Amino acid sequence: MNIRPRIMLTIIGISLILVGCSGINSTKNYQESKKAKETQAAPSEELLINVQDYTGEGYELPYGKVTDKIAAENLDLIEEAAIKFFKEKYRTYVTVHNVVGAKDGATMFVESKGEPHFYTYAVVPIDELEKKVMTGKVWADEFQVENAIKGGLCGMIFKEEFNQLNDYFDSLAAEGQITGRTYEAIQNVGGKGFSTPYYFISIGNEAAIQPVYDLFMKNPDESAENLRKAFEDNSFSAENLFINIQLFMADKNANPDKKLFDQIIKDLEDMTSIPRGSYSFVLNDNFIDKQSSSGMGDNSLDLLKDIIKE
Repeated sequence: MNIRPRIMLTIIGISLILVGCSGINSTKNYQESKKAKETQAAPSEELLINVQDYTGEGYELPYGKVTDKIAAENLDLIEEAAIKFFKEKYRTYVTVHNVVGAKDGATMFVESKGEPHFYTYAVVPIDELEKKVMTGKVWADEFQVENAIKGGLCGMIFKEEFNQLNDYFDSLAAEGQITGRTYEAIQNVGGKGFSTPYYFISIGNEAAIQPVYDLFMKNPDESAENLRKAFEDNSFSAENLFINIQLFMADKNANPDKKLFDQIIKDLEDMTSIPRGSYSFVLNDNFIDKQSSSGMGDNSLDLLKDIIKE
């Protein structure tokens, strides 16, 4: 259900986040996060929607019908609990955009206020028999949340470089060649750290950003300048900072264009002012699966070897 406006969303399956409150491995596979490759069967046509029209409606998580209804009746309490959780545990103020019923609980999609800017999620357990929301037991996958904050910190301290990358994709979109996900979709079913309509960041075992994260957790009001000074350039490995690009054809009837795909790869290879990191790239047609929010299809063009920008 959307918090603003409070509209129910039917929900089932997310490839990068948990499906409930039990049986979750807190350490996620980086390659899955890095590539965001969904392995679901090809969606039927009635589940497909043009990416420009997709806001997250139709998205589902397994076994969430009952808990979704219970959560809908307790939205104010859930929102309050989520805000309190992130403030106390991660010293971050968040906005709750969406609450999605899942097995034994509900997933809360949140966005940080201000910088560092990131999207992530937490879970509130729900007792289906008692129809009770256990707001005092909110939890989150620490790996995912810390990764999201670190990505946001990268976006914050390397803002100029990321602005160059954003300007490039904005220029392609202005020319009518490509498009990205809507901000509503990112907010409502995102949970992927530092995200834009065109890409999101995930971080591997990157030692260079850890002092920045530690300083932020010690003082969330620390200036971007001091956070940048804490970044250990000598320890940085471009292969541990993943910039995962997923673009869509702007033409609603077009298949992924191989010529455009190759040109974007060349441009990324040639640019010297964009962030250092490991770039993956997928070019999809114009459709997205409403249930899974996946844009990957049989015709998607996928860069087989990452572009490494040292």
